Amino acid sequence: MRTAACLTMIYYSLCLPRGLVAWQSGSAAALRGSRWAARAWAPPRLLMSATEEATSAKPLPTNEDSERLLRIRHTSAHVMAMAVQRLFPEVQVTIGPWIDNGFYYDFKNPDEGGFTESDLKAIKKEMDRIIKKKLPLIREEVSRDEARTRIEALNEPFKLEILDSIETEPITIYHIGDEWWDLCAGPHVEHTGELPPKGIQLQSMAGAYWRGDESRDMLTRIYGTAWEDAAQLSQYKAMLEEAKKRDHRVLGKKLDLFSIQDEAGGGLVFWHPKGSTVRRVIEDFWKDTHLASGYELLYTPHVANLELWKTSGHFDFYREGMFDQMDVEGDEYQIKPMNCPFHCLVYKDSLRSYRDLPIRWAELGTVYRYERSGTLHGLMRVRGFTQDDAHIFCLPNQLSDEIVGVLDLTEQILSKFGFNNYEVMLSTRPEKSVGSDEIWDAATAALQDGLQRKGWEYKVDEGGGAFYGPKIDIKIRDAIGRTWQCSTIQCDFNLPERFDLEYVASEGDRQRPIMVHRAIFGSVERFFGILVESTAGDLPLWCAPVQMRLLPVTDEARAYCESIVEKARRAGLRVELDKGADRLAKQIRNAEQSRVPLMAVVGAQEMESGTLSIRARKGGDMGVIAIGDVLDRIAIAVEQGSDFQAPDGAAPEYEE
Repeated sequence: MRTAACLTMIYYSLCLPRGLVAWQSGSAAALRGSRWAARAWAPPRLLMSATEEATSAKPLPTNEDSERLLRIRHTSAHVMAMAVQRLFPEVQVTIGPWIDNGFYYDFKNPDEGGFTESDLKAIKKEMDRIIKKKLPLIREEVSRDEARTRIEALNEPFKLEILDSIETEPITIYHIGDEWWDLCAGPHVEHTGELPPKGIQLQSMAGAYWRGDESRDMLTRIYGTAWEDAAQLSQYKAMLEEAKKRDHRVLGKKLDLFSIQDEAGGGLVFWHPKGSTVRRVIEDFWKDTHLASGYELLYTPHVANLELWKTSGHFDFYREGMFDQMDVEGDEYQIKPMNCPFHCLVYKDSLRSYRDLPIRWAELGTVYRYERSGTLHGLMRVRGFTQDDAHIFCLPNQLSDEIVGVLDLTEQILSKFGFNNYEVMLSTRPEKSVGSDEIWDAATAALQDGLQRKGWEYKVDEGGGAFYGPKIDIKIRDAIGRTWQCSTIQCDFNLPERFDLEYVASEGDRQRPIMVHRAIFGSVERFFGILVESTAGDLPLWCAPVQMRLLPVTDEARAYCESIVEKARRAGLRVELDKGADRLAKQIRNAEQSRVPLMAVVGAQEMESGTLSIRARKGGDMGVIAIGDVLDRIAIAVEQGSDFQAPDGAAPEYEE
């Protein structure tokens, strides 16, 4: 039997349950003589995979899609707090919001032992009893003094602090029946019977400081998830199970991509050779795409005098997220948390004319932000990360075209990685903002016009914009249905004013440019983590750290393989040789576990004919193909961002 046939037999014997291996071997023998035998044969379908189970149904609803779901989650938080205080009257309540996949509530438990897992079960049973009673949710408006009197009667000091932080009046309270109430603005369901008990599950507990302040009380946070029905909860749980398998922290270690070194400190990423290769490929694609779209690239320092951050306003508004300053010859310097002030300085370095605009500057700029250790999470939340930052300086009448250009570029880049489903939000002027009504209206209209010209559906978050301008936020949906905030486009009327940025208008007077902040990945680290989880480590061929691994059957084949590796290197392809002394079955298993897209078995016949027996992780047996053709087809697949395609007639032949 030829080498490719051996490859098929070994591969499927690794994948099938033991009882099916003998059956497969006999079937392959019966298929001998058929030119297409190895390609046509496929293992029987046994069970739906976790991935298919998690993604086979329509996407789960979100709080933005379904107000009913939002109300269910908010009321579930209140019902949980009521159940806790029924079971543990000495416990004090604090806040309990809805969140993306459910809800939580923070409690002050005087019991040093805190809550236990068995307590969670008891709390859920009590919630079910409250739901069954169909108690009404009643909204009441009271004066601030009346609210204070009621809270003091309950001995709830945390709620007094919440009351003091509420700036509007009257104060609103929501009651559950006549037994329990909380300060709340709503919304809620009409009665507890509208909650689906089989669509609610308490998940976990965690510690949380009151108001996020480490000097304040340590509270116990109970998380729950809530859905419109039991089927949605089941789908969500399947997604969670699949997400565990795809955890980028686990895959990052397994595939030797990156690490977080405790000796160096938390939230600081060490890129290993394979991870560095992927990052380099991603960044090169990002740079090439930007240059082709009319951007110029910048490189700026990692530190600057503190006065720069005072000018930009970051020191006033974001000081808690910045590292401490360092003394440099009597001046205070700040490691940068943002790139935008640097781009403003470059703009201001020379006088600009209206003929120079628009200016598009992009930078892969590494920034550093202080994050508490408890919030750090793999690549998703770190202290040092690289923003794919860009700033556009343009005239008011250019803004709409620039927004369309950014949206086109965003789609071009994200779709390259397989992200084609987006949720788009347009956020408008908040109560506290800078800039005139005229410029806010014009910028908001330009963002709307850009989205409409692009043909993208979007939702409007009234009052959700930044204080310095309206914005567009784009979430991507991954392979198992989760959404991730990545891309953002923000108009800024603040920094041009603070840095006194100007251009000479056609009439000869000086005017302010409109500044647009935009990022597509958000940060390279976080996007890398999202990509690893979405692909389960099976990175696309074009950006995989190793595109093909050569598996020599004999020691004599090694020199032949090394010559192929060198030829591939000269062609800009990433091909490696399995350098171990393992048998072929182990080599195949190792390549599979390393998520290598292509593997090529090399034996005496391949050496004699100048060919490779190719198997693709996504396409199965590709047949016996000439070396030059294999490398050419990898190069084509890389250029197109597609999977490897075998030539017609490349199926292996079997000898009688």
